Amino acid sequence: MSTQANGNQQINKEIWPLRNATGHLAIEISDASISRMAKRSEADTPLEKIEKLRALIRHHDYRYHVLDRPEISDRDYDLLFSELLATEQQFPDLISDDSPSQRVGGATLEEFSKIAHRQPMLSLQNSYSVEDIDAFEERARKELNNQAPEVFEFFCEPKFDGLAIELVYENGRLEKAITRGDGTVGEEVTSNVRTIPSVPLLLRDVNETGIPRLYEVRGEIVMLKADFQAINESQQEAGEMPFANPRNAAAGTIRQLDPKIAASRPLRLFVYAPGAIEGIKFKSQDEFEGKAKDLGLPIVGVAPANETFAQFEDRLTRQLSRADKGPLHRLGLARVSRGAEEAKQYYAFIQKVRAKLPFDIDGVVIKVNDFRLQEDLGFVARSPRWATAAKFPPEQAETVLERIEIQVGRTGALTPVGVMRPVKVGGVTITNATLHNQAEIDRKDVRVGDTVVIQRAGDVIPEIVRVVEAKRLKSSKPFLIPPFCPVCGAPSEKPDDEAVLRCVNLTCPAVLKGSLKHFVARRAMNIEGLGDKLIDTFVDAGFLKRPSDLYTLTTEKILSLERQGEKSAQNLVASIEASKQSTLARVIFALGIRHVGETTAKALASYFGSPDEFLGATEDRLIAVPDVGATMAVSISQALERGDVKAEFARLQELGVIIEESKKKATSGSLGGKKYVITGTLPMGRDEVKDLIEANGGFVLSSVSKKTDFLLAGEDAGSKVQKAADLGVAVIDWSVFQTQIAEAGD
Repeated sequence: MSTQANGNQQINKEIWPLRNATGHLAIEISDASISRMAKRSEADTPLEKIEKLRALIRHHDYRYHVLDRPEISDRDYDLLFSELLATEQQFPDLISDDSPSQRVGGATLEEFSKIAHRQPMLSLQNSYSVEDIDAFEERARKELNNQAPEVFEFFCEPKFDGLAIELVYENGRLEKAITRGDGTVGEEVTSNVRTIPSVPLLLRDVNETGIPRLYEVRGEIVMLKADFQAINESQQEAGEMPFANPRNAAAGTIRQLDPKIAASRPLRLFVYAPGAIEGIKFKSQDEFEGKAKDLGLPIVGVAPANETFAQFEDRLTRQLSRADKGPLHRLGLARVSRGAEEAKQYYAFIQKVRAKLPFDIDGVVIKVNDFRLQEDLGFVARSPRWATAAKFPPEQAETVLERIEIQVGRTGALTPVGVMRPVKVGGVTITNATLHNQAEIDRKDVRVGDTVVIQRAGDVIPEIVRVVEAKRLKSSKPFLIPPFCPVCGAPSEKPDDEAVLRCVNLTCPAVLKGSLKHFVARRAMNIEGLGDKLIDTFVDAGFLKRPSDLYTLTTEKILSLERQGEKSAQNLVASIEASKQSTLARVIFALGIRHVGETTAKALASYFGSPDEFLGATEDRLIAVPDVGATMAVSISQALERGDVKAEFARLQELGVIIEESKKKATSGSLGGKKYVITGTLPMGRDEVKDLIEANGGFVLSSVSKKTDFLLAGEDAGSKVQKAADLGVAVIDWSVFQTQIAEAGD
């Protein structure tokens, strides 16, 4: 037995339950043991002393940050923490990552690494009308068909306006914290998240039911309104720019490369959803939240099951009216509602009390409470069918439209942008708002000099809602977008099927600059250190005339320009060099073919496998790719026929860019190109079945449609079987699927 294990024996007599399988404490401390441990013996070994201090501090952290029921004064807590720091400093070999002392922040990072989520962190479908809640219930009922309950139970909760995060616990220990990223891959920000006091570094086992081997949870990192106000006052006193809103403050803090900065800022976490979990199962969302709280994770709190909606309103109204609103989790802001009518009542009530909440929200989230029904409902595109985000109408303000500028994008689109007298909306200062196109300007009759009402669509994107005609100047005139590009002077064109004017000059500096900014983006070629201003400088200097020219840049060439530092030039060249190791999906996305986003680029890469196969694709082959529709197939085909995409592929490879080929989908055999939907319980895990299908050339879709070839149905298959029958889709069981796989391998 190790020295650490020996030292733990005495501690485990006072702390229950015992250590979990990894040797890390999953603690619940009794009142009697606290009293005994407070009188630490001088005979304790350094390890015993440190473990007892850590156990006490974790206990008081839980009481303070999760239960909001502190047992000791702040001064006494600080004394305990100081003693731990001093002891660990004396014995640095005994410091562990899960020690409370590590919340102070460690060494500065050079960059954040990228990590794939075990399960995608999908976004929710948004709506801005309370009537959409009825439509949500109707869609769920239709999808489930005869499996739908008589009355749906909906789990309703506030929609936090913060930063989405995934916490990964293995054997009770926080191993990773990952941002949402693109939903598939996020950035590891563990060092910063460890500094948040309400994030447990070790899970607890309050009910002695055991700690799950793998326990992933999703939540939101926020900054409370009061903390935001205090930090902005500090920023201003220090002569620094204040944050625009609490969300920006939270997101900016987590993206700091120096964890000590994160440790200095008051962030909170609220957990709201499970990720991949092994060793425990939940029947419903409210059951998951209850277990999360037992394990020591902070939740927003769920209203009592026997509380009527009238009682819910009355209780919260009284609590939120008090200056001291009490512990956040005891507000019980989430509740299980019966049917769409109660969910709509919840939406209306939370909107009414929104301003009194201690944190920012921008709507409510409504989920089907039953996890079994969630599984049956599945997903559409990148959103779950079993949840919706009912967002609140955005805040509005009046200002004056001072001028309209025409911006030219990477596809040549001429976009009118209104430049306004600065005004604050929802805590953010607004100066610009897109006017989209001439038809939109005409529809709203927006003119320079008008007083306009603006809002932030989705509480994010500024937009002009309407003109205040009573305040219009008599001298005002309708605005017309000039019929030429404001950058290169070339005539603009408007395709018959589009609403926007476009500059069709492929050598237009604005088009080139936009294309380059897209090309170097993090999700494209990921060239760090090449910001918008530097791209503008390189294009204006004649260094860059197409994206592949980036790979001809040298330190000497960059230093030939004014105000360029040697170190930054070397770093940029190194970043360009590092980007040469790329993937087919990234290159397709980076080259900016119209209508081809990141998801479609991945689908194209997966389908064709190699650059040559993709570049030789015909319109007929393109339309066979999942997620590629007729319009997109035409756009891609035209880009390939034009030749510039093929030329860039060839030149990139000539200049040393290594394009990693994707595992090409099989085009022969019984699974070649066939599209499957999986439902029910199968002998293998769902992810394993998906991998098996894809490895043999098939595709896995999230829902049954006319494009589906087979519904692979296991036990308790649910409503998808009926839907497949209605659409004439073949339903197969595991044995038939096994036969198909065997035939594919012959």
